[in-house]
Amino acid sequence: MSDIPDMPPGADRAVRELTRRLPPAFWAFHQQYYKIYKSYAELLIGDDEVAKRVVHRVMMDLAVNWARLMREASPEATAWAILKIAIQQELDTRGGEPALTETAAFHRAILDSYRERFAVLESQLGLYAAIARLPERPYDVIVLQYVLELPPRRVADIMGISLPTVRSHRRMAKAKIARDLDLAFNPYTDDEDA
Repeated sequence: MSDIPDMPPGADRAVRELTRRLPPAFWAFHQQYYKIYKSYAELLIGDDEVAKRVVHRVMMDLAVNWARLMREASPEATAWAILKIAIQQELDTRGGEPALTETAAFHRAILDSYRERFAVLESQLGLYAAIARLPERPYDVIVLQYVLELPPRRVADIMGISLPTVRSHRRMAKAKIARDLDLAFNPYTDDEDA
């Protein structure tokens, strides 16, 4: 039971009892996805503490509904969708847009890891805006792979989609970004990792 995270001081008895009764599969899921969910939430919300609270609520929701989640065709895709809804609800409550373009982690990841790749771009703001305009799934693929620096196979696992679907979303996103920024792009030369 040492894998069970410390409960907040105000946690009531029912929550404590629930955490003791959860199956090992939930704790494995929690261990595998909590950090990346939190990183993703922080990129969009722009506040570490708020992101922690949102992800904690998502994990508690998943815990309470664990048996139902396990009956889903793709539990990972369902959990990802629940996270996305929770983040959007938080953004709606705060009356804001996703903070991705202002997040230092995104800025650092683009500048440090992909400086050469994006050297042709005249404006970082143009790139950020182009990414922000992507449809939901290609946006998630780009953020998870290039901003949070996850390999494509991990992106597929997190989103509950196939590796070829990740590649397809990535190609579509790159093509749309290139069009938006008036850059040349050949989707058939997207020879990135498998």
